[in-house]
Amino acid sequence: MREDDAIARCRAALEAGSKSFAFAARLLPARCRDDAAVLYAWCRRADDAIDEAPPGQAAAALGRLREEVDALFRGAPLEEVTLEAMRQVARRRALPRAYMEALLDGMAMDVAGHAYRTERDLLLYAHRVAGVVGLMMCHVLGLRDDGALVHAAHLGWGMQLTNIARDVAEDWEMGRLYLPAAWLEEAGAPELVAPPAGTPFPDEAAAPVARVVARLLERAEGFYASGDRGLDALAPGCALAVGAARRIYHAIGDEVAARGHDVRRGRAWVPAARKSRLAARAALDVAGSLPRRARAALTDPRPAARPPALVLRFEDLLPR
Repeated sequence: MREDDAIARCRAALEAGSKSFAFAARLLPARCRDDAAVLYAWCRRADDAIDEAPPGQAAAALGRLREEVDALFRGAPLEEVTLEAMRQVARRRALPRAYMEALLDGMAMDVAGHAYRTERDLLLYAHRVAGVVGLMMCHVLGLRDDGALVHAAHLGWGMQLTNIARDVAEDWEMGRLYLPAAWLEEAGAPELVAPPAGTPFPDEAAAPVARVVARLLERAEGFYASGDRGLDALAPGCALAVGAARRIYHAIGDEVAARGHDVRRGRAWVPAARKSRLAARAALDVAGSLPRRARAALTDPRPAARPPALVLRFEDLLPR
């Protein structure tokens, strides 16, 4: 398959897999758009390999994913076109292998049925499945300041916490519960644990879980604010796309809150017209940053956008 056909397949995966990310990706400069689609397609492929594995086969699927990452970096033959496209992006953008392996470590937590006791447990999961995606996106988009890496990871954390808040009932029916047990105990639901897959969400847990979801979204606010502080390290066109994605995801949390944080009321989503308005606000944010960017360039000229030199670990990113 030609590279153009592989890119087209990755774009289709993005359009089908996430309306919010697909909308934001269309705002990216052309030099970044296709590589971002390839990164998304690889992440989606890995996620689907675990979620859609037959009963009892998720661990084997995870093992195959790890073998693929090893082959990707060793230069071994890869038959699947998304993998070969990802190899080209990894080479071109100097993607650290550690970030791809960390994402699979997050999926291993799902395979093992990891129990989340504390906020730190949850943040580790958020880092592995979303924070490292933000860090890989920094390689795709280019940075002018490696100090902004922490903000990119935090934005991923905020988005993942929003995802978890939105999907509590859906995850429950898959046999997963990401809400920290310590928070559930404080909210009055001490016995709530991940059930067998296919179990309906219990109505009697709705009120205490709503309190935990509200707390989760409040925690996400700080990570969104951190993400905002990193946008000036991106070129304006990239900052527009990331800012739009940030606003759209935040709006998903707003919709969850508008429903009283009741996880039984279905998946929250943002209509296309509102996405357009949020993208326009992101554009105004970027326009407002231009004088600040110009002053910074005069007083402290920054290098051209390039792949980051640092590789950050979860411990490097914890709030102090």
